[in-house]
Amino acid sequence: MMKQGAATKEEKQVRQAKRDPEGVRRDILAVAMEEFSQNGLSGARIDEIAARTRTSKRMIYYYFGDKEGLYQRVLEEAYAEVRGGESELELDGLDPVAALVKLCRYTFDHHRRNPSFIRMVMIENIHHGRHMQLSENIRGLNRLAIESLEAVLKRGQEAGLFREGLNPLELHWQISALSFFNVSNAATFSFIFGDALFMPDGQETLSSHVADMVLRYVRVEHPRPGA
Repeated sequence: MMKQGAATKEEKQVRQAKRDPEGVRRDILAVAMEEFSQNGLSGARIDEIAARTRTSKRMIYYYFGDKEGLYQRVLEEAYAEVRGGESELELDGLDPVAALVKLCRYTFDHHRRNPSFIRMVMIENIHHGRHMQLSENIRGLNRLAIESLEAVLKRGQEAGLFREGLNPLELHWQISALSFFNVSNAATFSFIFGDALFMPDGQETLSSHVADMVLRYVRVEHPRPGA
């Protein structure tokens, strides 16, 4: 029998949420990312997320509304993390070639170190982007990514290093495609061809070569003198 005056588990959770609401939200989102990326939207269980966090099922619904609301918020956090990392690269302070190499390497390395992000994107594509369409945050974050890449290309063109007619949206697609496949198809590719490319040395080589491929695509054939 519980002693008179002793707090229940749920009461303790409520107090914890009041003391550190942002910490509780972060805890829920981190666990929910693992749950959704492993099991998808339909397979994920709110009970499992609650059991692994410092809160209850009721508090999760209080913060995020319902299961789909939590899924959408996790998706937003996943995109915010990758785009936040891009903003910390400080590409404006680098010459255009170095900036583009740094962006390519960052994208490749981020994706291979965060397979949950790739799985979340794959799951959302299974749902035809339905939840993403409801999020102004995701659209805004990704517009900034294109604008940043466009600025790098423009500086390279002005310096006579990059050719004219480059489309920043298309280039973003190309960088993303090369980096995405490395994670999304790792299991099947390594089963068919062996796992050498997915060992540390292989991954470092691929990361470097992705940047090289992109540079070869954007650079002018004969840079003007001094460029």
